[in-house]
This record gives sequence, structure tokens and C-alpha cells, in this order.
Amino acid sequence: MSRREVPDLTSRYPLGDLLPGMYAGDDFAQRLTSGLDAVLAPILSTLDNIAHYFDPRVAPEDFTSWLAKWVAADLDPPWPPALRRVLLLRAVELHRWRGTARGLVDLLRLCAGVHARVLDGPGATWSTRPGNALPGAATAHAVIQVWPGRSQVDRQQVVTLVNSVCPVHLGCSVEVLPGPPQQERG
Repeated sequence: MSRREVPDLTSRYPLGDLLPGMYAGDDFAQRLTSGLDAVLAPILSTLDNIAHYFDPRVAPEDFTSWLAKWVAADLDPPWPPALRRVLLLRAVELHRWRGTARGLVDLLRLCAGVHARVLDGPGATWSTRPGNALPGAATAHAVIQVWPGRSQVDRQQVVTLVNSVCPVHLGCSVEVLPGPPQQERG
């Protein structure tokens, strides 16, 4: 669907019906307003349905790319339309978690169809007293382990997605596993 001319689209609000009584029977006035109706009908139809243009579930396909720019969603053109719509629907949530392990895992699950785990360092801690020990040594490198989910692992796609969200101060590498990693017992 697009917003180009729709053949034989009639106006829901014909201008000829809105003319004063003295012009209602005038053939020239009716032909003039019917020409304006033909021009205005697609505009009025779009305005009547404007809320649907901003709903990624039903927006015209060509409009979703423009809508993605509004919400700063990075949509890869080769992705199927259904995936592009899901990413638009979840854009706010994905932005909220961008730059975190959770955000990366969600992005990889959505876009690449794989499961992932991020190994990125010692974690964080807090205390009510100053001078407590930090949880471990800082790291400058994160390892992202991925394994097949709903589809096989496309390493290049995963690396591209990881590089698109990996913080600039942190090195990231990808490990492809045949299945879920074994749980470490402690």
C-alpha cells in the first residue's frame, strides 16, 4: 500500500453537497467541486486513517522505513517485513536496554534468531559504607556466546549486530557454540 492516487476513490465529504442552495443545481459548480473532490479524496482518506500510519502493525510497508527514522530504529533493508514491524513495536524497549547485556541478548534473539549469553566482567556492587572492596578487576573485553535458537547461527550477522551496539570503550568477540553452555557448578 502507498499514498499514491487511488483510482475511483470517492470523497466522504463531497464539496458539491456543501455548496449553498443557489449552486446546488449549477452544473459548472458541481463539476468544479467534483474535480476538487478527486484531488482531495486521497488526502482526506489519509487524514481519516492517520492513527494507523503510526501503528507499525498496520502501517503501509513503505511508511515503516520512515517511521523507523522517527524512533531511531536501525532496520536492515534485507530483513523481512514482519521482523521490521516487531522491531518498530519494541523500539522504545530496545533503546531502554541498549548498551546492556540484556539489550544485546534481546536484539540477537529478535534479529538473528539465536540465543546468547554475555560474559563481560565482575559485575557491580553497592554498600552503605565507604571503602568496601570492588567486586573484581575491570575488564576491557566482553565475550558474547551464541547458539542456535529458531534458526542457525549466521556468524557474520551476529558480529554485525554486536558491533552495532558494543560500547566504544569495550572490545567484543563472538563465540559460536553448538548448543546452550553448560551451567557452571560452584
